Amino acid sequence: MKVWFDEEGDFLEVRSEEKEGFFKDLGNGIFKRIDKEGNTIGFAILNVRKKSKEGLEIPFNAKFKEKVAA
Repeated sequence: MKVWFDEEGDFLEVRSEEKEGFFKDLGNGIFKRIDKEGNTIGFAILNVRKKSKEGLEIPFNAKFKEKVAA
């Protein structure tokens, strides 16, 4: 999982996989990241600090793959 926050832009992105994808606008500054097969691989929130003060809940299902170092 990768979490990225742009403090100046107040933008949070969470990805379950490092794959190419595109954002689908869900409204109110919330976006779902989708890969080319149509799987949800993350989400993003614009103005996340403001939204967190208002109370923010994002349902998100993710599959995780275990990587074992050689």
